[in-house]
Amino acid sequence: MIPRYSRKEMSSLWTDVARLRRWRDVELAALEGMVEQGIAPREALQDCLERAGDFTEADAARIEEIERTTKHDVIAFLTFMEERIGPSARWLHLGMTSSDVLDTSLGLVLRDAVDLILQGVGRAMAAVEKRAFEHKRTLMMGRSHGIHAEPITFGHKLAIWYDELRRAEARMLRAREVIAVGKISGAVGTFAHLPPAVEVFACKKLGLTPAPASSQIVQRDRHAEYFSALALLGSSIEKFAVEIRHLQRTEVREAEEHFTPGQKGSSAMPHKRNPILSENLSGLARLLRGYAVSALEDVALWHERDISHSSVERVIGPDATIVADFMLHRFAGLMENLRVYPENMQKNLDLLGGVVNSQRILLELARKGMDRQAAYVIVQRNAMRMYEQGVSFRQALAEDQDLLKVMKPEEIEDCFSAGYHIKHVDDIFQRVFGRSE
Repeated sequence: MIPRYSRKEMSSLWTDVARLRRWRDVELAALEGMVEQGIAPREALQDCLERAGDFTEADAARIEEIERTTKHDVIAFLTFMEERIGPSARWLHLGMTSSDVLDTSLGLVLRDAVDLILQGVGRAMAAVEKRAFEHKRTLMMGRSHGIHAEPITFGHKLAIWYDELRRAEARMLRAREVIAVGKISGAVGTFAHLPPAVEVFACKKLGLTPAPASSQIVQRDRHAEYFSALALLGSSIEKFAVEIRHLQRTEVREAEEHFTPGQKGSSAMPHKRNPILSENLSGLARLLRGYAVSALEDVALWHERDISHSSVERVIGPDATIVADFMLHRFAGLMENLRVYPENMQKNLDLLGGVVNSQRILLELARKGMDRQAAYVIVQRNAMRMYEQGVSFRQALAEDQDLLKVMKPEEIEDCFSAGYHIKHVDDIFQRVFGRSE
């Protein structure tokens, strides 16, 4: 992923040096498991531990140089380790296959990436929760099909977002469990040259769970679930971002991204204040969905394995985790600094002369014994006077003789009180947050 959409905390997991460190750790953990099983000498392990050392960019360049001859990255790595360690390195990779190293180390990095992503989810949830309580009773227009429906509170809207982020968090925790597996079962996964005890030991040391059964690879439905969880997370963030984009439209302007000192909205139009962060999040979510499709395509491989998945994962592994991490922190910052305009919310609530209370009139007529469809006709025709003639809904109702036969003027007026729209907001917050204040 390009630096523009990367945070160093996540991108550092995917450097060449970090990858080589993981490969080293897998090989040394497996060798220690072999020593515990009496397969390899302890002196060889001690020698490898002392000489394996850390990796630098120069080491990565040397391994890349070797790979230009071997055309095989793990063999190039092992050749380098032999150069560095000496004779004891012959015990490394004993009875193993390349995918033992690659898939186990991939489990390590995806596990560590999830941990960073979960931190981002936590920050986003905290930001949404804070703003939800701040605007728990801030009335605004609820919309369906983009058209005024009934009043809602901005805090209620954000409570819905928080609940959705909590589901995303649960999916990411599940993805962590699914992906944090390793295998040291050798070619085609039969343990023909190493006993399962070596795999158990190595995985435990690395903080992974042994795959219960593997072919030459860890099965890719695990990875597909992981990247699908990221795609769902991205889609939720896009949903929130699209809402902010709509609320920032000039004709609405109920909420707005923070516009920083010195920021410019347009090279041509100095007045512009655009929802660029939200638009950026919408775009990045498309990438995450694409990466999920790629991961799903990797599930079906030939027999015990092929490497058609390898090139895909070299791209989507770093890109998807880096993008998801970046999106979470961008969204959290957006919410922390979001400008909310209650006065414009009230202005839009008043825009249509009270027609948003039509359902309450309808229900009151039904309670008084009027047939629902007859009541609907009365309420709708008065609402249409506002759209077609510009007559206030209140005024239209007050002039409707059929309505006045059933409802008194003061009963009609009671249907325009705002309190009923928010009378259960405390219950909603109790459900979502476990508290109402």
